[in-house]
Amino acid sequence: MAHCACGELMMGEMRSIPAGRFAMGSDRHYPEESPVVTVDVPAFRIDAHPVTNAEFAAFVDATGYRTVAEMPPDPALYPDADPALLLAGSVVFTPPEESRTAGGWWRYVPGACWRMPDGVTTLDGSLDAHPVVHVAAADADAYAAWAGKRLPSEAEWEYAARGGLEGAEFAWGDTFMPGQRRWANTWPGAFPHRGDPGPDRHGTTQVGAFPPNGHGLWDMIGNVWEWTRDLWTSRHAPSLACCASSSREPPSRVGGARKPSSDIPRRVIKGGSHLCAPNYCQRYRPAARQPQSIDSATSHIGFRCAA
Repeated sequence: MAHCACGELMMGEMRSIPAGRFAMGSDRHYPEESPVVTVDVPAFRIDAHPVTNAEFAAFVDATGYRTVAEMPPDPALYPDADPALLLAGSVVFTPPEESRTAGGWWRYVPGACWRMPDGVTTLDGSLDAHPVVHVAAADADAYAAWAGKRLPSEAEWEYAARGGLEGAEFAWGDTFMPGQRRWANTWPGAFPHRGDPGPDRHGTTQVGAFPPNGHGLWDMIGNVWEWTRDLWTSRHAPSLACCASSSREPPSRVGGARKPSSDIPRRVIKGGSHLCAPNYCQRYRPAARQPQSIDSATSHIGFRCAA
């Protein structure tokens, strides 16, 4: 059952995370989470919850910004493609009826974007407090710059997500469902099949619907994957231990062009999403990580900012 903490939330609110040392990663799960490295993290601030639709709308209203998903791919970069198929849009998860093939779970939907997450229905006020989705890395960077912030490094994100619990499996401890209650918005039942209608149906939930971690941060686990500023590496590099805050400038997307997939840089995303489930993807843990092409937007990726 969800635990509404809406009254405790303020849009744009940040939490101060003290400097500290922690063991980053895990040697017990997916190979990309290892080796465990000891990292010193300078003090920083991070958003108390993912950026919401209402917050992103304020940014768009103030700047006129258009997201990656709202712009069609550049035909010059796809010379073999039918120009009629190069339409603005994004990737939407669709629960299959029977098939368990990955191709049956995702569809590129023309028109899908942050304003219209399913490609059909325009957002209304009922989703103002849900995390914004269909944001590519450049979109998250642009919002952060407008807000006078930046994206967190991977180490900052993981340190904050752990909430002061050294080595714990989850942001709240070592048990996935303490007291048989859900502590994060993850997939109910056996993925990928649609659960019963009701409060446990799949999809995003409003921020603050589940308890915060020890640092007072909501939705560090589940709901939406979150962009970091760090480029993807297949293993944790020992050099991480010297410095946790990334000094790299994030990759940029020039002129709205999408490069061929082999040339597209990938960044680390963290936290898992409402599509993670024990029977399929156990990446709803602080140590878990995944690569994402910087020009890709989907219906289960959002972000929060740091400073």
